[in-house]
Amino acid sequence: MGKREILEMVKDGSISIDDALKELGGEGYNDLGYSKIDYDRKRRKGYPEVIFCQGKSIEHVRGIIKDMLEHGEDILGTRADRTMYDELKRDFPDLKYNEDGRIIYLKRSHSQPVGRILVATGGTSDIPVAEEAACVAEFFGNNVGRLYDVGVAGLHRLLSHMDELRRAKVIIAVAGMEGALASVVAGLVSCPVIAVPTSVGYGANFHGLSALLTMLNSCASGVAVVNIDNGFGAAYIASIINRMGEKI
Repeated sequence: MGKREILEMVKDGSISIDDALKELGGEGYNDLGYSKIDYDRKRRKGYPEVIFCQGKSIEHVRGIIKDMLEHGEDILGTRADRTMYDELKRDFPDLKYNEDGRIIYLKRSHSQPVGRILVATGGTSDIPVAEEAACVAEFFGNNVGRLYDVGVAGLHRLLSHMDELRRAKVIIAVAGMEGALASVVAGLVSCPVIAVPTSVGYGANFHGLSALLTMLNSCASGVAVVNIDNGFGAAYIASIINRMGEKI
């Protein structure tokens, strides 16, 4: 409903002021005391609230999931370890877990996946961050491909997948060490490349800082960069790009 229609309904008494505020996005959250769950986010952004599990107690995550399920929401939680998942699954038997990506999820709504997001890594050690990105992108309703261990130390491995690279609508390039993968990929394709530096590497990698700086200084056009190890952020941006032109 539009704002004018909602205001008219308030005037004629067919909707309360509280309900009107929720429709207008002036409230739209539930306050649990320790967490304010944003139930208006899907309307505003196209995607629902996501739980960042790291640093939260199991009890808090359990309470958030319970409330979200009661509101008919699908569940996506990032940075959840195995202990948290095992505890939560006792209360939510349908909850699933991607161990590499540390993702918990429970999806009851289903739609046909669209477009094509390709997640590529420089090395096998980058897979945990890549799986976070791939799992989130799949949860958001995208077709997702994986292309792992195709870094610049053996460029022929990447070049043997040119058809797959060129079919993608957006590519997520995940790499540690010096982080050169994103520049190489962006120089070969016409689609946007989301670069994800990882904290993988020896001492002078500075826990991902060297890869981050390489990606920020890329001479290839069409590269956007997210924070170190931020597979979720890359997947979110890639999902928006992949679904541009349609109503989510």
